[in-house]
Amino acid sequence: MTTSGAGSPAALEHLAVELAEGAAELVRSQAHGQLDVGAKSTSTDLVTEVDRAAERWLVAELARRRPADAVLGEEGGGRSGTSGVRWVLDPIDGTVNFVLGLPIYAVSVAAEVDGSVTAGAVANPVTGETFHARLGGGAYLGGQRLRGPRDIPLERAVVGTGFGYDAALRARQGAVVAHMLPRVADIRRLGAAALDLCFLGAGRIDAYFEVALNPWDHAAGGLVAAEAGCVASGLHGRTPSATLYAAAGPGLAEPFFALLEEIGADVLSM
Repeated sequence: MTTSGAGSPAALEHLAVELAEGAAELVRSQAHGQLDVGAKSTSTDLVTEVDRAAERWLVAELARRRPADAVLGEEGGGRSGTSGVRWVLDPIDGTVNFVLGLPIYAVSVAAEVDGSVTAGAVANPVTGETFHARLGGGAYLGGQRLRGPRDIPLERAVVGTGFGYDAALRARQGAVVAHMLPRVADIRRLGAAALDLCFLGAGRIDAYFEVALNPWDHAAGGLVAAEAGCVASGLHGRTPSATLYAAAGPGLAEPFFALLEEIGADVLSM
């Protein structure tokens, strides 16, 4: 950490947990009311007033507690800063699940220091689970240390993934999954990338890949997976990015990434 005003990774992690759990409580309190649902990039890319209210709360808390920090929020909340720290916020990752009443959605809060994710937390308002990590400090579910997924061969792996909002992109993603399914044990599409990555760190799935993610989708969850011992890649020697984010345990990473390259998982058009 090179910026004197950043604070320690432990302090950033502690604040990320407080923020994620505070916003999760706000989301939980409004989960059963009448939802004002709108659309963003496409008709399937949903947003609710609860998303916006949770982000406003997060931005306001950061303005009060760390006014020199920058903020990037999924719903447009943000500001520049001078401290070298940027908070990356997803007030509800899995909004479609939230609207439908499926209990797989979360608040994701991550702190970048000089461009590198240093601390993060992902809180599920329904289950009360909070995953959290800091760079070099391990990953945890509450107070339980996470050790990553089981050590198994590719053909026994349960793989998490997700699909984009654009119809043409989904068609390509469907073709990739069709090629993958005979080579692995099964596929899971849970609908919240932040939780997918945390579940990987917790050993609830064995590998994960997705294209067209935004920073708020993977910042905190990606750190949890990495600190649990998982390996991440963007394929062909590239770092994970919006083009593709793939992750697996160390024993499975090489054959899993090779399979993704073979079936062209990072090719976004038919």
